[in-house]
Amino acid sequence: MVRSNSCSTMNCIALLGQPNSGKSTVFNQLTGSRQHVGNWPGKTVEKSEGTYSYNNEKYTVVDLPGSYGLSGNSDEEIITEQFIKSGQADLVCVLVDASQLERSMYMLADFASMDVPSILILNMMDVATSQGKKIDDKLISKRLGIPVLPFTAADGKGFDGLKSLIAGELKAPHKLVTESMTDANAKYAWINSILEGAASTSEKTYTISGFDRIMLKPFWGKVMTILIILVGFLAAMLIMSPFMSVAGMLPQLLGAPIAGFLNGLNVHPWLVSVFSLLIPNTFYFCISMSAFVFGVNVVFGFLEEIGFLARAAYQFDGALSKLGLQGKAVAPILMGMGCTIGGASGTRVMDNWGQKMLTMMVVWAVPCASIWSIIPVISGMFFPAWGTVLVCVGIILYIFVLMFIVSRVFGNKLVPESTRSGMIMELPPYHKAHWKYIIKEAWIKCFDMFKRALRTVTLVSLIFWAFSFSPSGNVESSLLYKVGTFIEPVTRIFGMGWRTFMAFITAAFAKEAVLGTLNAVFAGQSNVADVAFNAATGGVDTSALSQMMSQTISGAEALAFMFACTFSVPCLMALSTTYRESHSLKWTAKTAGFYILAALILSCIVYHIALPFLG
Repeated sequence: MVRSNSCSTMNCIALLGQPNSGKSTVFNQLTGSRQHVGNWPGKTVEKSEGTYSYNNEKYTVVDLPGSYGLSGNSDEEIITEQFIKSGQADLVCVLVDASQLERSMYMLADFASMDVPSILILNMMDVATSQGKKIDDKLISKRLGIPVLPFTAADGKGFDGLKSLIAGELKAPHKLVTESMTDANAKYAWINSILEGAASTSEKTYTISGFDRIMLKPFWGKVMTILIILVGFLAAMLIMSPFMSVAGMLPQLLGAPIAGFLNGLNVHPWLVSVFSLLIPNTFYFCISMSAFVFGVNVVFGFLEEIGFLARAAYQFDGALSKLGLQGKAVAPILMGMGCTIGGASGTRVMDNWGQKMLTMMVVWAVPCASIWSIIPVISGMFFPAWGTVLVCVGIILYIFVLMFIVSRVFGNKLVPESTRSGMIMELPPYHKAHWKYIIKEAWIKCFDMFKRALRTVTLVSLIFWAFSFSPSGNVESSLLYKVGTFIEPVTRIFGMGWRTFMAFITAAFAKEAVLGTLNAVFAGQSNVADVAFNAATGGVDTSALSQMMSQTISGAEALAFMFACTFSVPCLMALSTTYRESHSLKWTAKTAGFYILAALILSCIVYHIALPFLG
């Protein structure tokens, strides 16, 4: 058998199933941290591959893209169908949701005509049991001609049995072979024939809960969704706080001793600053970012497991479909109001890579909490209170404009019109969360984030450091100053002088560094590198800065700068998170390039409109 690079080893297991069937849970429990996630060659579709060992044999697991069928209407379906037909998989594990068996079995009906060794996994049996459903897996197995395994992936139990079954099937495989079913009616008739007498429920009617009566209302359901997600954001912050507090001690504990030691060896000042300030702060950034990802994944994992996210998706699907997104995107978008990192990492709930990438790009349009801590301060230096209110309202209105622009520029490429459709879904019942699985999954993602972020943040930080470091401590000695003053004739077109443009560049590193950078460039006595890397702890005399800025630049330039700063790259950690979640350097670069260009164009427009009025 000729094999492609996507699964070049023997013992190749493919996981097939609809979104929310538990494929990712099985994949993560089997492979743990021994997995690689990227994109299929030439396609913007996520590819997950990992390994595990059983009885001294190595197995490769491929998590095929989630889709609702194999009709070939989307990239996900085309890739899945081609992979299965190519014979690369030695065994296909078809997963179905046992709590919604009739609907979930549609994927099996599509797969049924393929002459491929397979087993059927009835996942979420705990939920089915709690609903009073009884499933005769032996009868279903007899009718299908393949092994059928009742399973609950999220509780972490039964995986030895699954591994044993897989090992046995690889040695003596069974194939599900049936006549080709050309239309949906034939497939549903086949599903009914398989399940007749094999699946029953003691619940004759379903009574809607009081909470769902609110959640399904057009207005109050949306209000409730927003409130719960914002509470979730606060919970994620509480989870990350202890880790962030400990990480925040690193620069203070390590900085002075390292600097003293290296200075004693007469090491060059640039290297002293790199090891005593840049590296400890880089560790601080990466630990903080990873801790927040851990918190977000715990919160989202809980909300997804109990069935809340399905209600949220239902509420906002109509509105978000205008942007080419599913209703599930509401959660990461709202999370982005607190922190873009949380919003980007929250896109894990999306059904496919295109939806995930487009959601991340839209999340970037939402200013994070850090922006709202600096915009009122800068605006208050130039405008009265009512003017500051107008600036904030203008920023809020432009969020929706930018979301629309992003969806029009990138939507068709990432989520083609032909693949979009209205959301049809059965609301899953509420059920208990499996905390052990949620925490384990969140920890794996957190640790993976830390490893990837450490590489990315260190590289970008070194580049920024090289440009912003000043041997004398005076900003005019830095390369950033020299470049800024050299290109000032160009930046003036966009409404920013070299000082505000330098702060604009620093804002892409960390929004918290903006006020410190402005203080450095207007006072001229601070090292921009020190200011940027000590943004979390450094303080700024805003009254003195206000006097210097108002005497040096116009209100029009200040307004242009505020809009440019707000809608450019959120921060270095958000950039790293986007790369981590998208697994695509090309699309991460596209996102960053688009937002920088869009911010400069916006700055230009705002400046030239405001100039006649504000000078």
